[in-house]
Amino acid sequence: MEGLGIPTVGPNKEAAKIETNKAFMRNLFAKYNIKGSLTYKFFDEYSEELESFIDELTEKGIKVVVKPVGLTGGKGVKVVGEQLKDNEEAKKYAKEIFESGLGGGRVLIEEKLEGVEFTLHGFVDKEHIKFTPFVQDHPHAYEGDKGPITGGMGSYSCPTHDLPFLTEEDIRVSKEIMEETVKALKKEVGGYKGILYGQFMLTKEGPKIIEYNARFGDPESMNILAILRSSFLDICKGIVEGNLNNVNVEFDKKATVCKYVVPMGYPENPVRGKEIYVDEEKIKNVGAILHYAAVNEEDGKLIMTGSRAVAVVGVADNIEDAEKIAEEATKFINGQVYHRSDIGKKELIKKRIEIMKKLRG
Repeated sequence: MEGLGIPTVGPNKEAAKIETNKAFMRNLFAKYNIKGSLTYKFFDEYSEELESFIDELTEKGIKVVVKPVGLTGGKGVKVVGEQLKDNEEAKKYAKEIFESGLGGGRVLIEEKLEGVEFTLHGFVDKEHIKFTPFVQDHPHAYEGDKGPITGGMGSYSCPTHDLPFLTEEDIRVSKEIMEETVKALKKEVGGYKGILYGQFMLTKEGPKIIEYNARFGDPESMNILAILRSSFLDICKGIVEGNLNNVNVEFDKKATVCKYVVPMGYPENPVRGKEIYVDEEKIKNVGAILHYAAVNEEDGKLIMTGSRAVAVVGVADNIEDAEKIAEEATKFINGQVYHRSDIGKKELIKKRIEIMKKLRG
């Protein structure tokens, strides 16, 4: 689009490899000595070296993660001890990736980070980055963080724009990692512009980067855009014109909770072609924001396509009230569907805090 003279809010193909090519991202961190990386190796084919690397990590007491290198819609990652029973299953899954061509048919083997996940967005104009509030997503399908990994079942943010388990140092380091990434991309590919989404794991050693998206994250974007006070158009102009540093980027001091309503069986064997019933008026009356996702309109009916169907967002002065709004709204979405009612609840947030207390001793 830029080649046609059309102003574009988004990276070019080379810069977008920060998301589309995990090898590019990990190698960028190594080359420019950016904090927050982890132990990993890439493989172009199944080999004894791949098997040995998996065994070596396990012998050190490190759980193994197997990932396709390319994009898989957030559903290609499998972990020993979770989706994979043991090393042999990890090796078998790696072989399946090569044989199927999933995510480009290349494999990344890396250490599983122990801790709590969180995300951070930034608006970038190649030189400057303006951060949004921190958000926590919930990728597991079922309540209590059980079940397979999904594209994200829901998320929350705090009125203070941090998260309950993050220290001031965690916040500083997370932002520094993204700032250093932007600088490295300027040197490596001429710069990144657009929206940069960092998915982090907070470990006992501090924040580490799991992956980047070269776009808004889903569902987290629904949290942050719901409380964006500044003009989004002005932000986009700042990105395109390279003067983002002069643009005011502010967010309301509000809490948000987003919950996805998804087809039964999602993500592994979701029902498809079934009607979903959404009472827009009642959802509006409880104060929630409604977002349609993977649905089609057919003969005046809403039909689910198999992925996440509908999201609702509650916005309030505190997380508890925002959660109540979102949960109330789910009552007006019916069909062969389910959602995680625990997202945004005190018990689940307290669980995250306790995990970090235990890890940090």
